[in-house]
Amino acid sequence: MSTTSAGARHPAVSASMRLEQAQRAIAQDLALCGVESPSADARILLCAALGIEHLDLLRDSARSIGEAAAALETFVARRREGEPVSRIIGERDFWCSRFKINLAVFDPRPATETLVEAVLEHAALFPRETWRILDLGTGSGAVLCALLRSLPGSFGIGVDISAQACMVARGNLMRLGLSQRGLTLCGDWAKALRGQFDVIVSNPPYIARGEFGLLPVEVREHDPHLALDGGNDGLAAYREIIPALDRLLAPGGFVAFEIGDGQRFAVEFLLRDTLRAAADAKLDLDGRWRVVMARSRPSAVA
Repeated sequence: MSTTSAGARHPAVSASMRLEQAQRAIAQDLALCGVESPSADARILLCAALGIEHLDLLRDSARSIGEAAAALETFVARRREGEPVSRIIGERDFWCSRFKINLAVFDPRPATETLVEAVLEHAALFPRETWRILDLGTGSGAVLCALLRSLPGSFGIGVDISAQACMVARGNLMRLGLSQRGLTLCGDWAKALRGQFDVIVSNPPYIARGEFGLLPVEVREHDPHLALDGGNDGLAAYREIIPALDRLLAPGGFVAFEIGDGQRFAVEFLLRDTLRAAADAKLDLDGRWRVVMARSRPSAVA
């Protein structure tokens, strides 16, 4: 997204402006700045500034902005400069739930829902009453929470090296009523863990350091580098995690990783080499290979 020049003019948002007028003006403003979804962004920012839901915006479209005008101007100015809407309002919708996010966590995006889908497809094929779930690099806890809500007979642990991220994930578990079935641990991947899990998922950092400059501004300047940096080739986290699967993945257990472009075969090889089992991949809605997954052998006997 491009930002506007210093001399560009933007429509002012005044306290007397009606909601429908403000929404149109903001959408036009953001469109001129090159925002990809100006109408949707205008609606979300307007609702956040006023503390209302989208339905209220439709029902009370003739209402004036009032004292929320100053906050709305600030929100729009931040969006002009390339800050994602989710960062501005501090929330992200993911898998039918709304999650709090902050600067300490990666902003969960729709493509990561493919990771949740892969686990639920496995669960449908191999049903069981209880599931022990491990989410490595949990961040906001979005994936862990989505799985706990979708698999009622489940218990999960989210691990993150960032204590601040663990606090965010813990808060999201509490807000969604999942704190009795989910907990967070601050640690370096799986190094401090014992026991076995039926499902292990991870959306690890997978951006090669030399590719940071190619990332969209929304990612490069607003997601924590700790959640992006995959080492020189983008595969460092996989090499850390996958060797631990031998002791952490239960017989017949399922593991799924989010991956970046061009990483499918390298991650599949690492999985096959460790688990001595077939690996597969799943496309996201954009037609990109997004998840690599495998199922361990049903028993410890070869």
